[in-house]
Amino acid sequence: MKRLFAALLVLSLAACAASSPRGTAAPALRVVTFNLYHDKADWPKRLPLIVEQLRALDADVIALQEVLQTADLPNQAQTLGDALGYSVQFVSTDPESQPHRYGNALLTRLPVIEQDWTALDPRDDSRSLGHARLRFDGGPLDVYFTHLHWTLEGGAIRREQLEDARGFIARRADAMPSLVLGDFNAPATAPELTVLDGFVDTYGVLHPGADAAGETTLNPHFFDFRSRIDHVFAEAGRFEIQEARIVLNTPGADGTWPSDHFGLFVVLRPTGH
Repeated sequence: MKRLFAALLVLSLAACAASSPRGTAAPALRVVTFNLYHDKADWPKRLPLIVEQLRALDADVIALQEVLQTADLPNQAQTLGDALGYSVQFVSTDPESQPHRYGNALLTRLPVIEQDWTALDPRDDSRSLGHARLRFDGGPLDVYFTHLHWTLEGGAIRREQLEDARGFIARRADAMPSLVLGDFNAPATAPELTVLDGFVDTYGVLHPGADAAGETTLNPHFFDFRSRIDHVFAEAGRFEIQEARIVLNTPGADGTWPSDHFGLFVVLRPTGH
């Protein structure tokens, strides 16, 4: 009888472990970055498609770029956060008193320890870097999110913005495992992105031939050229990268696309705090 009871107990515990979506191992962090394309291309039709596909990804952290709010349009990040059950951090160089504001956002279901942001030089380009310190698996995690200058010939401007961003990051004397994610408007191999030394291109680590194969985060239905410009950079040596794939790349039944960009989904595990 004791052996039978012990066997049943082992089976019961195994069943409980199998029923848990994250299991008993240290949890993996699920991250998305996605350019919303503000209110273009029929936002009301795109919104439910974005909600559906983001919900399926079940991410812990979602960085959004080209987030818009106007007198007639509620803040798009807040709309998504409310629909998905995430807290929302919206950053913009536009004054808070101004009805029309355009910027970036971070959605998360993780506990938020603190939040901050800075405008990036040159200030006339209206770019920003947001920061959130989150609690994940019992320890702090720093997440930085941005959207850099957009022109093909603007590498020098992007470099200046990244140098400003690195200065902001370096001012934290208590830096924790860090991610920098968003729309960089440049491939990971672009010269200006060498400013992010000490960070690795998570997608490129798992797909080393992706750029040569023409993989892209620019939706070919909106752009004539292909380039992978939306990235999740992870601090080297602080994360185990488990998965990286392009997402939000499926149209609705009526041919509506979520955005003019595809999203990037990355699963990683901090290796220590």
